[in-house]
Amino acid sequence: MKVSNSNTVATILLLLAVVFTMGTVQGQSKNNPYYSRTDTKKIKVSNAEWKKILPADLYAVAREGATERAFTGKYTDLDAPGTYYCAVCGNQLFRADAKFASTCGWPSFYEPVRKKSVIYLQDHSHGMERIEVQCGRCESHLGHIFDDGPEPTGKRYCMNSISLDFELDAKAVAQKK
Repeated sequence: MKVSNSNTVATILLLLAVVFTMGTVQGQSKNNPYYSRTDTKKIKVSNAEWKKILPADLYAVAREGATERAFTGKYTDLDAPGTYYCAVCGNQLFRADAKFASTCGWPSFYEPVRKKSVIYLQDHSHGMERIEVQCGRCESHLGHIFDDGPEPTGKRYCMNSISLDFELDAKAVAQKK
């Protein structure tokens, strides 16, 4: 098969990379009745209930505040148009156009989709003073925020890939053709 349009090849490779990078969507399993990409109302679910619903690795990060190892997350190097959601509840968190290459080992963004997408808590763990970022809907741990990001905000939302779901913007990919 001869392909004459290099943009078509690039688009196909991008789509394949996204499909292989995404794997299964963490929180969308049939047994998670709290997952919604449209509902923005806060939800209160006990950790005992989340433990029954979520995969163990997602539970450890999202509900117990663990951190995935640097440079191991599926979205660390992903550069595709789309939207990032909370893997636990489906809350819309970040647009891909706010993502930047921070080289810190985790996906980094300079701003959330909307002000109430995330909440902030003081984090004194591990002998450090940091600001924890949680999902504004289900209060799951996403990562931390730092003051060393790019303009326009100067912020770096350093997120765990496992706490995120990604949806490719197929229209944006098609327009690149």
